[in-house]
Amino acid sequence: MEVILLERVEKLGGIGDVVNVKNGFARNYLLPNKKALRANESNRKVFEANRAKIEADNAERRTDAEKAAKGVDGKTVKLIRQASNTGQLYGSVSARDIVEALEAEGAKVTKSQVVLDRPIKNIGVHDVKVALHPEVAVTVKVNVARSPEEADLQAQGVDVLAQMFEEEAAPAAEELAPEAAVEAAAPAETEAEASAPAEATEDEQ
Repeated sequence: MEVILLERVEKLGGIGDVVNVKNGFARNYLLPNKKALRANESNRKVFEANRAKIEADNAERRTDAEKAAKGVDGKTVKLIRQASNTGQLYGSVSARDIVEALEAEGAKVTKSQVVLDRPIKNIGVHDVKVALHPEVAVTVKVNVARSPEEADLQAQGVDVLAQMFEEEAAPAAEELAPEAAVEAAAPAETEAEASAPAEATEDEQ
């Protein structure tokens, strides 16, 4: 289906561009969200008659978004969740969770502005894009951890999972060390025992 874009749409084009898109994408997203018009003759005339107003409204929304971006860009939010020892969450972090966490930090965004390809399902610090306007996008950090202390470590750049595995591996290595020492000493004792009878035989002669 051919449509006339009423605002910039990522990977498609800008205001006034006529683009060909899949019917489902047009019917389910572009048209109901007033991001585009069907590209027929009457709509082309309507668009051209209102083009100046459409562009002015878009510029105003972009300016508002740029102001709002200053209070959102670079923000970090902490989300404490239960997870397994491998870091997999029992559940997931959704766009709604991120919106609520940002609002608690004084940054107002909507669920539709959070660009999350798939829910977050593991602990760590995740970069999440927030599109405040088709031409204004910022990035926030979502620090997902099992405890506030773990979140603080992750914020400092510590890989808590790697550190945990190292700590678990250390005692095992210590347990193996004495056994290795015994095995290393065993051949020396055998050699000493082997040489003893030889010396005694020489004395007897």
